[in-house]
Amino acid sequence: QVQLVESGGGSVQAGGSLRLSCAASRRTVSTYAMGWFRQAPGKEREFVAAISKIGISTYYADSVKGRFTISRDGAKNTVYLQMNSLKPEDTAVYYCAARSRYISNSDYYTNYDYWGQGTQVTVSS
Repeated sequence: QVQLVESGGGSVQAGGSLRLSCAASRRTVSTYAMGWFRQAPGKEREFVAAISKIGISTYYADSVKGRFTISRDGAKNTVYLQMNSLKPEDTAVYYCAARSRYISNSDYYTNYDYWGQGTQVTVSS
């Protein structure tokens, strides 16, 4: 069983930055594709960013491209989401997810097997 624990959420003003961390059990980060998703109040959960098993390929939602960066540290078994130039519309609970299958350009946003409990990000104007 893979366990994922997010941290780093909080409250920030628009234009600010936060870095989310996702600590994984076992060697998840090195052997699974990893992703970040978010869910705002009253909305469905949506894809934010993903990184392939090897870490060469990254994928982003159009709404965060150029502002967010996903990365991984295999030695620490941790995945990060650096969020810059935050906007009020980025307010949501952010979830880390892991996927055993390889991801591709056509399915990087779906079929994740394991999920964390989430961390709240609030951006005020």
